[in-house]
Amino acid sequence: MGRYIIKRLAISIPLLWVISFLTFILINLSPLDPAEVVLQAQGVPKITDELIAQTKEALGMDQPFIIRYFDWLLACINLDFGDSYVTGKPVWSLIGPAFLNTLKLTLVSSVAIIVLSILLGVICALKEGKAIDKSIRGFSFFLTAMPSYWLASLLIWFVSVKLDLLPTSGMDSYKSYILPVIIITISYAGIYFRNVRTSMLNNLNEDYVLYGRACGLPEKKIAMHILRNSLQVAISIFGMAVPIILGSTVVIENVFAWPGLGSLSVKAILSRDFPIIQAYVLILAAAFVLFNMISDIINAAMNPKLRNDL
Repeated sequence: MGRYIIKRLAISIPLLWVISFLTFILINLSPLDPAEVVLQAQGVPKITDELIAQTKEALGMDQPFIIRYFDWLLACINLDFGDSYVTGKPVWSLIGPAFLNTLKLTLVSSVAIIVLSILLGVICALKEGKAIDKSIRGFSFFLTAMPSYWLASLLIWFVSVKLDLLPTSGMDSYKSYILPVIIITISYAGIYFRNVRTSMLNNLNEDYVLYGRACGLPEKKIAMHILRNSLQVAISIFGMAVPIILGSTVVIENVFAWPGLGSLSVKAILSRDFPIIQAYVLILAAAFVLFNMISDIINAAMNPKLRNDL
């Protein structure tokens, strides 16, 4: 198992290096001079060639590209993403608290999604073709088809405004999590539970289920074996749920005024605050690589055959 983990790390590190390089060149994709972008973000009324030259020298932009990249990469390893173009504050002092706020919302939502997906997937698989299976699938199709911002607005109007039960925005208490988590769970559980159901149905038709029943094994024990084998497929999907939710909370955070990465990234994009945008992209990409590696390791721990496939 240790060799498998080392091999996965050996694949992930070069991938992260490529991602960091692509992230760094983001600033060079702008048609404007990077120094000019800095001055515009700072609200300088009149930008002259002299100011641009001074800004380049102050920020090290006059250095060769490859030197600037490696300086930036070494700084990022130490969680130093530079300073914000707009506020002048260190990027980590802005993105760190926002990341923690988004991570809290993501983890709570992920737990709710995983539990609900497994529960609904098992029920639908065991009751295949029956009324409860058709009802759950039909209702999930209806809910996942709704735009998340529209459903969020409806819940805010009904639960928060009409009934005055939950806060409409912010993250002041545990009650602030309820509406955002409900919206995120509805958006993703309706998709993921179908994967669990499909995997369960595939395993129900395997020979070991027939042999187990022929040997007189209890149905509960057979169902546990089916669920265990089915989750090997689902783990890869659930493993990617965390980074996917982490990167897709932009709409929800803006609707509920959640002080997270989504809200911060929108403000950074509108003000062309490239250091924050670069840090945001790099963190999300690293999260995708990390959780993909974790899901592979968990699958390999559950199924030793997978260790020889790498």
